[in-house]
Amino acid sequence: MTDQTNIAGAPEAASVQPDAGLFGRPLFEDPGARALARVGVVDVGSNSVRLVVFDGAARSPAYFYNEKIMCALGAGLSDSGRLNPEGRVRALAALRRFQHLAQGMGLPALTVVATAAVRDASDGPDFCEDVRRETGLRIWVIDGEEEARLSAQGVLLGWPGSYGLVCDIGGSSMELAEISGGRVGRRMTSSLGPLKLREIKGGKKARDTHIRETMEHMKSVMGDQRDRLFLVGGSWRAIARIDMYRRGYPLHVLHEYRMTARSVSATAKFIRKADLEELRGACNISSARMSLVPLAAEVLSRLVQSFRPKDIAISSYGIREGMLYEQMPQRLRDRDPLIEACRFAEAKDARMPGFGKSLYAFIHPLFKNVPEQRRRLVKAACLLHDVSWRAHPDYRAETCFDNATRANLGGLKHSERVFLGLALLHRYSNKREGTRFDYLYDLIDEKSQLEAEILGKAMRFGAMMWMAQDAERGTLRWFPKKRRLQLLLTNDMVPLFGEVSEARLVSLASSLNAEVEVRKVRQRST
Repeated sequence: MTDQTNIAGAPEAASVQPDAGLFGRPLFEDPGARALARVGVVDVGSNSVRLVVFDGAARSPAYFYNEKIMCALGAGLSDSGRLNPEGRVRALAALRRFQHLAQGMGLPALTVVATAAVRDASDGPDFCEDVRRETGLRIWVIDGEEEARLSAQGVLLGWPGSYGLVCDIGGSSMELAEISGGRVGRRMTSSLGPLKLREIKGGKKARDTHIRETMEHMKSVMGDQRDRLFLVGGSWRAIARIDMYRRGYPLHVLHEYRMTARSVSATAKFIRKADLEELRGACNISSARMSLVPLAAEVLSRLVQSFRPKDIAISSYGIREGMLYEQMPQRLRDRDPLIEACRFAEAKDARMPGFGKSLYAFIHPLFKNVPEQRRRLVKAACLLHDVSWRAHPDYRAETCFDNATRANLGGLKHSERVFLGLALLHRYSNKREGTRFDYLYDLIDEKSQLEAEILGKAMRFGAMMWMAQDAERGTLRWFPKKRRLQLLLTNDMVPLFGEVSEARLVSLASSLNAEVEVRKVRQRST
């Protein structure tokens, strides 16, 4: 039963916009950011040549196109001093293809960088000239410290303001860079790439000595690095895949996957004892990459022993993302990559772009005392609450969960992916049991599962309250000590509060273990 109450003194969702600055004008509409749309970069590495085309207007860019060709340019370099002849032919063919693809996509230009193999080879300049003559592409050959800086900037793309040590391993080199407060500090390069390690004479004993001595020198230059260790590069990602396989880890998303010193040690031992061909098939790793994994595992074991990081995170962002970050205006760098990506998705796919901001303001009373890290997930969920509306109704809830847990979103731990996925699942479904994703729910504890359910049901109810932008909205009030959920209805809202809306409000109250009170309120006179 509804009561008549004066709204004076009560917060109005139309005027209260908590943390509204974060919901200010999205920068992907800014001309300086729009210039980053369809940015194409090519990384000519010692092991592979890769083209990535970013849909880069958002702070957390989408991968519009991504292709890698294993060329092994650096194979045999230590002995011959020259690029691998077969790899050189393959790399040139790859660059021809990439240039044609770029022209077909209407890209203004490709930015091409080459790293250790091309910079160390005596015929590196000749290779660059062949590429320029046949494709028109100019290759920028960067030194090891610049490679370290760009890789570190790639990490900052996904983890703005992070502290720690970035380690990027390629075929012929391994770079270290420290990051602190959003800036790149000390950095250095080494010859600890697995292609070069494979060519060391004297077998494993000589290789172990070389790795140990090189790592000791790097430790003396870089100093103590006890924060997070960010691992960049294909060999590290392959080791992470094997770690997931060994542990039976359920979410096969490499970005933000966490490892410990103990798990690194266990996985290195697991690799030493495994049948590499069987392991390669089980973990979906290419033959060329798998041949380097045992050597990379030796380096990683020594790296962790030397620097003793507090934790270890896999980064799918590296030098190519660092090249995009280099072109971003500072005002875009400073934005939260998760929120900006969600704003971009809402503008592109939601039925009513901009409603996420109103929805957040409406349900905010339920979450005003949660920590900021959780509050940003509430904001993200509100922005994403409607982007999967085109999915079939019978599968919409699962589609939302699948998108949130596997989408290319920066700034999200795996546990946060599952929380966000569950919240969006409950945006369309009261129950989460019986889906094909049940095995992932245990990545967060029962309390977080309930909080995600409450968020989803709050959005499910709030989404019933679509109104004109200038309409005066009602208010949710939450009294946790009394376990009372109060809805204040304005005259504009009363027609929207029908049977379905009421059922959704009751379902939300049930998850809160609360009683419901609904009141009509007089609107302010204009």
